[in-house]
Amino acid sequence: MATSIVKILRVVADPNRLRILLLLKAEELSVAELQEILVMGQSTISTHLSQLKTAGLVEDRRIGKNSLYRLTIGNGNDVLADLLARADREIPEAVHDRATARRVVKKRQDKMRAFFDSVAGRLGKDYVPGKSWKSLAEALVRLLPPMDIADLGAGDGSFSLFLAQSATKVLAVDSSAKMIEFARDQAHRHDVKNVDYRLGDMEELPIDDEAVDLVFFSQSLHHALHPDRAIKEGARILRPGGRIAILDLARHRFEEAREMYADEWLGFSEAELESMLHRAGFVKIQSSIVQKETEPPHFQTMLAVAHKP
Repeated sequence: MATSIVKILRVVADPNRLRILLLLKAEELSVAELQEILVMGQSTISTHLSQLKTAGLVEDRRIGKNSLYRLTIGNGNDVLADLLARADREIPEAVHDRATARRVVKKRQDKMRAFFDSVAGRLGKDYVPGKSWKSLAEALVRLLPPMDIADLGAGDGSFSLFLAQSATKVLAVDSSAKMIEFARDQAHRHDVKNVDYRLGDMEELPIDDEAVDLVFFSQSLHHALHPDRAIKEGARILRPGGRIAILDLARHRFEEAREMYADEWLGFSEAELESMLHRAGFVKIQSSIVQKETEPPHFQTMLAVAHKP
């Protein structure tokens, strides 16, 4: 409901309230900031704001212990808009108010910049609300173009479900019947219908030639008896121009992993992965360490990507 013309005219009859409205039209401001701009006491500013708020001309939102005030949006105040346009031309302090407001708002921006300057170089190490690798991964996977993806050594299927958000289809292969059963149940619970779970070995995949656009080994290649054969199988099922991505452990000496995690290989060196990819016919091969764990035994994760010509 639009504010009545009589109420608008009564409230804006005061030049100082017009000055406040002109400032709030351009920028949200706190009582303290309005004090600094207008050189008025807090009680005076608060009284003006209370009257403007009662008339439905301004609104506020809490920011911690403070409130920021702004011109009310969507209130049908065509009359107010006309009045402010005229007041901007007639009130002599308007130009000075705007210039002072810009300096005041810049102080607020400088305070934010000072915070980021103080944490430069350690922002990724300290806690930042809302910032996580999971949220970043969620954003990136949804930017992937629709494609057919093979998740080889899919395990419980969690990664397959993650990829399914953007994929046309995910072919998830694992050699454990129990894992496949669990993964299918998980997909059913989440009502995901574009994941096809298949029981099979990474070295002899139950997938047709040139069936997918992307092959993914996510911490699974070190479980293969013959990782070079698994990579060649990945090349077989890829369409020309498709890509392979391998996330796996860098070579390490934690022998207990063989018993604890049924690891066949204690990771791979970059040279080993690149050599296996090259022998399988891949080109544009890139590899690098992408994560280093801080706790013993200090596992490192390596990412290798390549293209099928």
